[in-house]
Amino acid sequence: MEIRQFYDEALAHASYAILSEGKIALVDPRRNPKQYLDFADEKGAEIVSVFETHPHADFVSSHKEWIEKYNLDVYINSQAGVSYQHKGIDHNEEVALGKVRIKALYTPGHSPDHNAYLLIDENGIDEVVFTGDSLFVGDVGRPDLREGAGNIKATRKDLAEMMFDTINTVYKELSDEVIVNPAHGPGSLCGKNMSPDRTSTIGKEKENNWAFQINDKAKFVDSFLDGQPFIPHYFPYDVELNRKGANAFDDAVSAVEVLSKGAVIPTDALIIDVRPENNFKRGHQEKAFNIQLGGESSKFETWLGSTIKPDEKFYLVASNEQEMRRAIERSAKIGYETNIIGATYHLPNELQKDEEVVVDDVKNNPETYNIIDVRNASEYATGAFFPNSKNIPLPELRKRLDEVKDDKPILVHCAGGYRSAVGSSIIESKTNQKVYDLSDAVEEFK
Repeated sequence: MEIRQFYDEALAHASYAILSEGKIALVDPRRNPKQYLDFADEKGAEIVSVFETHPHADFVSSHKEWIEKYNLDVYINSQAGVSYQHKGIDHNEEVALGKVRIKALYTPGHSPDHNAYLLIDENGIDEVVFTGDSLFVGDVGRPDLREGAGNIKATRKDLAEMMFDTINTVYKELSDEVIVNPAHGPGSLCGKNMSPDRTSTIGKEKENNWAFQINDKAKFVDSFLDGQPFIPHYFPYDVELNRKGANAFDDAVSAVEVLSKGAVIPTDALIIDVRPENNFKRGHQEKAFNIQLGGESSKFETWLGSTIKPDEKFYLVASNEQEMRRAIERSAKIGYETNIIGATYHLPNELQKDEEVVVDDVKNNPETYNIIDVRNASEYATGAFFPNSKNIPLPELRKRLDEVKDDKPILVHCAGGYRSAVGSSIIESKTNQKVYDLSDAVEEFK
């Protein structure tokens, strides 16, 4: 038997392949199937099944493609109410894979239709539990993402109470030696207090995870609900998309129209420019938003889906063909490839240039700027970098633009520079006032 973890740094998402006797089962696979097919080729094995822990909110799964192109069995909790061909699997039901067995454990709390999957080895020993979004290393999956989404409607309080029961009647009953393989690691918005580790054991979680320490349900619920991070616009959309099943990855990506050189983007269009910040500031189309693609570990998907709503269509602008293709593929990871009207790496001749911030002037005369801090409210609560700043978290900025005063130049900052590039470009698109991005110079003001 072999287990391979596939980790997506950008979404802090872990998926798994379980290999036994030449047969492979996948757990919570991401949208692009290539890495799993490569693993099967490497091992000379056959992928035969997919196990979904629940309809995911933060990424698009490939289960529909595995059904339609590869004729696999897809297992998911029977309460999930999915519309694709599947096999419902409920608490304590088992599926054989080579010499091992995969046993469903009903683990509601993050969602009301959540399964974990317990791997039982050929000797009948509980070996690994794939916990999905119910149990993380150091935390448990937040209970506020499924209000108003999914087949079963439940309040966050209801789900928090379910999670208390899941911890105490399911996970505490497992042996301390059982390995914990969750669907997310640090940086995911599906939890608030995850450890840097990507795997653990039940014993370690019993000892170190806060959720195992509170024995009073009311106190557990209060602690659980407090301080959860923001919910990106795309999360409820992805729940429903995963319940239907998304189109095959390569087909979806190739369907995006690539604009020919000289094609004109309408002046009133929404434009997402994914180029590096410095390139964007040297020249960009008027009113474009600068959501930088960055490297494979950047949070492009998160900020695209937090800034742009699922029903908004946009044009995508990149530096070159390779960057454009990568941006389309990464948009598809959250189901936003269908939002792209057209993609291009050809810029028009008439471009808007941004003025560079003079850091010494900001240090000496901060009162001459309207300063907008686009960090999350929880970050701002730990301390403002400027006494006269106003906190408008980036996910809220577009709907709160009327709170940005334009009686003097506007200075935008975050904690490191990425979000301020997005925020300054959003504000710039709606004002004639000068807008400055403090970018990574913010380090000098912390």
